[in-house]
Amino acid sequence: MARPARITVAVLNYIPMISGFYAEMPDVLRACLDSIYQNTDLPHDLMVFDNGSCKEVRQFLMDEHTANRIQYLLLSEKNLGKGGAWNIILSGAPGEIIAYSDNDVLYSKGWLSRSVQVLETFPNVGMVTARPFRSKADLFTRTVEWARQARGVKLEEDRLIPWESFLEFNLSLGHTEAEIRQIYETTRDYRVTYRGVTAYLGASHWQFVTYKSTLQEFLPLKTDKPMGQLRRLDKGVNDRGYLRLMVSDPLVMNMSNTPMNKYYQQRMPHRKPGKLGRKMLDFPPVKKVLMALYNRLFRWYYD
Repeated sequence: MARPARITVAVLNYIPMISGFYAEMPDVLRACLDSIYQNTDLPHDLMVFDNGSCKEVRQFLMDEHTANRIQYLLLSEKNLGKGGAWNIILSGAPGEIIAYSDNDVLYSKGWLSRSVQVLETFPNVGMVTARPFRSKADLFTRTVEWARQARGVKLEEDRLIPWESFLEFNLSLGHTEAEIRQIYETTRDYRVTYRGVTAYLGASHWQFVTYKSTLQEFLPLKTDKPMGQLRRLDKGVNDRGYLRLMVSDPLVMNMSNTPMNKYYQQRMPHRKPGKLGRKMLDFPPVKKVLMALYNRLFRWYYD
């Protein structure tokens, strides 16, 4: 009988409709899965959990499963929320190591081997994200304590992430360049070198690699708030003294709800430029107001 691979790459998908905010999400999902197929450099099984998507998306996933590109496909009749989906994914994934991501992550070559290298080199690791970015400092305080006290650790504190990489990632989150510049100039990075491996301090719940045994300490997650459990996991990993780390190169990218990036433009050259309405939505003053409204509504419903 076949045995599961040591590593399970797990993707959580939710596309309830192909319109509005979700109009381009099927293309985002395809780009995510294609980048996993092409750029994952260690033996693994791919698990996809679909959290109540529309029938067109479910059919696409079933076709990918039939073509042996998805080893484990779970289809939920209804949206269980992220916490409910995580309870199933993180407890049911068969691998010793789980590499989790949302459905809007784009992977580059070497992302998995580099993540596993950090996971297996550093002690007591809780989460490894495959790109450096500035996460909230209060969520990796225990990692800072370890870096300052442990022997054989070189700790650097400064603006260490290259500006171009910092800008690219934060633009994908909807910030303006002026806002990003202010953040870049007023905050700092923490970088450590241990046993010849360099990593940044911090991690994120939208993409991480960890041992399944570590995650079991935090399951089942409470599902009283649709998004509240995300910070609970980040905070719980830090509070229990686990290290939260990131690889030193940008090997994953957040696409949000549009696949328009260099990788996907090469894969889909037939896509046409946006119309006037799209240009208006991308106009910085308009985009800033709409994103602020979106963030406020999101917090009212989910925080």
